[in-house]
Order: sequence, then C-alpha cells, then structure tokens
Amino acid sequence: MSDFAVLVKARLSLLVVFTTAIGFHVGAGGLKPLSGFFFAVLGTALAAGSAAALNQWMESDVDQIMERTRNRPLAAGRWGRTSGLWVGIAFGVAGVGVIWATLPSLAAWLAAATILVYLAFYTPMKRRTWWCVLVGAVSGALPPVIGWAATGSTEKWAAWVLFGILFFWQMPHFLAIAWMYSEEYQKAGFVMLKPGDTDGFATALQALVYSVLLAAVTFVPVLLGKTAIFYSFAAGLLNLMFCGSALVFFVERSRVSARRLFFMSIVFLPVMLVMLAFAWRY
Repeated sequence: MSDFAVLVKARLSLLVVFTTAIGFHVGAGGLKPLSGFFFAVLGTALAAGSAAALNQWMESDVDQIMERTRNRPLAAGRWGRTSGLWVGIAFGVAGVGVIWATLPSLAAWLAAATILVYLAFYTPMKRRTWWCVLVGAVSGALPPVIGWAATGSTEKWAAWVLFGILFFWQMPHFLAIAWMYSEEYQKAGFVMLKPGDTDGFATALQALVYSVLLAAVTFVPVLLGKTAIFYSFAAGLLNLMFCGSALVFFVERSRVSARRLFFMSIVFLPVMLVMLAFAWRY
C-alpha cells in the first residue's frame, strides 16, 4: 500500500483535492451540492493519480539515477512497469469518466487536459528545455478550475484568478526545488534551469518576479470587492513573507535560501486559499 501511495503520489493528490475543493467553493455561489462536490474531488484526485503513475512509467529509467526518486516502486523494481501503466490508465479513465458522467462537460475536458499537458508536453520537455517548468505549471493550475467548472459557474474571472494563483505559486516553488537538486537533474538529463545559469541569477530572478505576480493576482478579488476586509491585511502579510523569501533567495542564491523559499511556498498556498475561501463574498 505504501508503494501504491508513492505510485499515485498520494500526498500531491491531497493538494490537488484541496485546491479542487477551494475552486468548487468559489464557484458554488454559496450553494454547495454535496454530490457535485464529491464527484469533482473524486474525479480530479483520480486524474492526478493517473498522471503521477503514468509519469513514473515514462521516467522509470531516469528515476533510478536520482537519489530522490530511485526508491519509487517502478524505479526500484518492486512493481513491474506494466502494473504502473495499467494503474495510470485505469485511474485516468475512471477520473475523467466520473466527471463526464456527473458534472458539466467543461470540468471533464479540463481533467483530461490536466493529464494530457502533464504527460504529452511537460514530461518529454523536461529532457529538452527549461521552458518545461512553465508548461508543468499549467497542468498544476487546472485542478481548482476543474472545481470551479464543476459548479457550472459563469463568473469566468474567478476561474482565471484561481488558475493564476496556482500557476504563479508553482514557479518559485518548482524553481527552488530545481536549484536544490540541480546536480541530480543534470545527471538524469533533465533541463530544469536556464542553460548557463551557474550562479543561479536567472533562476532566482524568475522566482522573485513570479512571487510579485502571485501577490498581484491574490489581490484581484479585493479590487473587485469580492472579499471581506480581513483578507486584504492577511494576504498582504502573507505575500510580504513569501516575496521576502524570494528576495533572500535572489540575494544569496544558496541551497539554504532555496530551501527556505520552498518551505515558505508549502505554507503559503494552503493558508492563502483557506483565507480566500472564508473571505469570499458571493
């Protein structure tokens, strides 16, 4: 069971479930049919598990090279690659199928796009260009939009805000990881950082710019009068801390400062989304 959890990246799937739930809350307009919520969360979690399993099936050879991934079930040989392939296919069909059968079709198309972008674009691009990080962020930003679409909401700006928060948050998050494990990624043949950025200047600058853009997106609901007043102060403080961590990383460009930014990103996202959910005005 522990290997199965690693294969479908259960901890990451919990984050996907959480962001999907926030998207559903925002799109529901105060009315939250439990059946729709359940199928949105279930379908998106299955789709995320599918992408995770199929990604490990595609990359089991390079996972054997990197220290942080060599103990995964397919890379370590505890599971056969065929088993991983069938788990990924079954989860993908079940996830998209559940959403298609019970929720608006847009949500199902978005779930399918999440899997497609992650596997057909992000995964192969990792071996060719550092632009893969941007493409991967698109896939990771879709789950809250799936939750929003599951409600049938017509307020498209809310979907773009949710997408923007997840997209811009992922960039400093992933760039910090890429800098911390840059040697392992290079050894495995992954191009996660801009070529020639040996001192980390371009990487840290990107992380800082995207942190500032993230702060700007989180205040869009404030400008539109969609949040309670406490959100402005709390979001301002949280963004100040996050941007501060990105600034320290830019100045120092060390593994320690990258790790600090990474952990700050782990704190930032759930706190920001919970505040947004509680402060949301329909």
